[in-house]
Amino acid sequence: MQASTFTVKGNIGFGLQNRRSLQGSGDLKRNTSLASRSLRMPERSSCFGVGMESASMGIELTRARKTVQSVFGSSAKARSHRVRASGGDIEDAAPLKVQGQSSGSVLPYVGVACLGAILFGYHLGVVNGALEYLAKDLGIVENTVIQGWIVSTVLAGATVGSFTGGALADKFGRTKTFVLDAIPLAVGAFLCTTAQSVQAMIIGRLLTGIGIGISSAIVPLYISEISPTEIRGTLGTVNQLFICIGILAALVAGLPLSGNPLWWRTMFGIALIPSVLLALGMAFSPESPRWLFQQGRISEAETSIKRLYGKERVAEVMGDLEASAQGSSEPDAGWLDLFSSRYWKVVSIGAALFLFQQFAGINAVVYYSTAVFRSAGISSDVAASALVGAANVFGTMVASSLMDKQGRKSLLLISFTGMAASMMLLSLSFTWKVLTPYSGTLAVLGTVLYVLSFSLGAGPVPALLLPEIFASRIRAKAVALSLGMHWISNFFIGLYFLSVVTKFGISTVYLGFASVCLLAVMYIASNVVETKGRSLEDIERELSPAI
Repeated sequence: MQASTFTVKGNIGFGLQNRRSLQGSGDLKRNTSLASRSLRMPERSSCFGVGMESASMGIELTRARKTVQSVFGSSAKARSHRVRASGGDIEDAAPLKVQGQSSGSVLPYVGVACLGAILFGYHLGVVNGALEYLAKDLGIVENTVIQGWIVSTVLAGATVGSFTGGALADKFGRTKTFVLDAIPLAVGAFLCTTAQSVQAMIIGRLLTGIGIGISSAIVPLYISEISPTEIRGTLGTVNQLFICIGILAALVAGLPLSGNPLWWRTMFGIALIPSVLLALGMAFSPESPRWLFQQGRISEAETSIKRLYGKERVAEVMGDLEASAQGSSEPDAGWLDLFSSRYWKVVSIGAALFLFQQFAGINAVVYYSTAVFRSAGISSDVAASALVGAANVFGTMVASSLMDKQGRKSLLLISFTGMAASMMLLSLSFTWKVLTPYSGTLAVLGTVLYVLSFSLGAGPVPALLLPEIFASRIRAKAVALSLGMHWISNFFIGLYFLSVVTKFGISTVYLGFASVCLLAVMYIASNVVETKGRSLEDIERELSPAI
């Protein structure tokens, strides 16, 4: 990382979301004082490996806490980075040392943010078990079109919410946007719980969709901005892990339905609890120091840094933020700026990752998993869903332990390659006569391997990688745009998937998904850069240099 006058190469990857001049304000004096103290400090850069190989979430978070403490604890080896001009992988340069201790911790605030991820997964999964029973209660058993609208309305709402989330986060800040997000999440859950008509149910689903759309944009954004560089990958994948946990929670919540047909209302009502907790938790959580610095609210940024990392790190982090601000006073980016020559390549990478994720067939595999397992003699829908969900959670936990060691790009390549192989196995299990005696077993094996491969990279990495590769002044809007592509493609796949299967057959469709996975491998190998161990400022200077 290139040193400048005020550079303090800190291990905290604080990015600057907007380049503003602080001249003429009282904050300039304070910031100059901090920068002056930074000048007397030795240059520092650090990157620590995070050894999280346990499959237990409790052990994982415990080790993450210890790693955070070690990041700001006693002396440790460090490194800066040298990047190839072609945008390829990063090569390590000479290590330096950093000393000091921290009295702060980001983990409680990451946990609060992940309530949004739990709600994301829960609202996506809750309707699967409840649909049959709410259809009877609302008198729409014979109307599959209306049932389809109840299912898909949440996707339409999520598309709106994902585009809205970025603008709200830029205008009001990350934590206030979380609090605002809790409103449609809570109101939507309440309407679904008390619905006596189809109209009320659809409105409730639309509101919860808007809520989870906003969450999908701001949860990874907030986590990436407050996480130390050295464990940003691990903490970033916790977002995906809690989405999976939310889906499993929806599955478990549906277990009493067979004995109590009206339980579906309670299933929707359960979502009120994390919605309220999210609002309360974020009301007391620190705002992103990057966003505060962008707004010129220097004293508040210092306070936020103290809470996140301890008062010992304030001078260093503020020095790093000031160093990133030197020589630039760019305004907030507008939506059209995302398509400028300066940003278009990196924005297109973000959108492409989510398009590949959806068109690689994950929803098709999950949709057909019950039928596939029945062909293998597993007649329980709950058992089939539980097996797929468990494979997803397990794979995501493994990805969490590898993200900061193996790297984002390599996990994406491994993931899409495994998904392609699994899709070809699924296709062959339906068509090759020689495999007919083993078709059920192979289909189950292919499904589980596909879900495992997906959860290793294609599932968690895009949401983590996007806030890392986008420049600070476009980060919120670019993440929102990419997630908008995710929800739009998700909506249309759900709308036309059955028609395509009816016309071409499931085996041909699976081969098509395998081809998409192979295309994704080639695209990622050529265009995606490795971000492991790099600060957000370092990545920004590489991919979106100031002009």
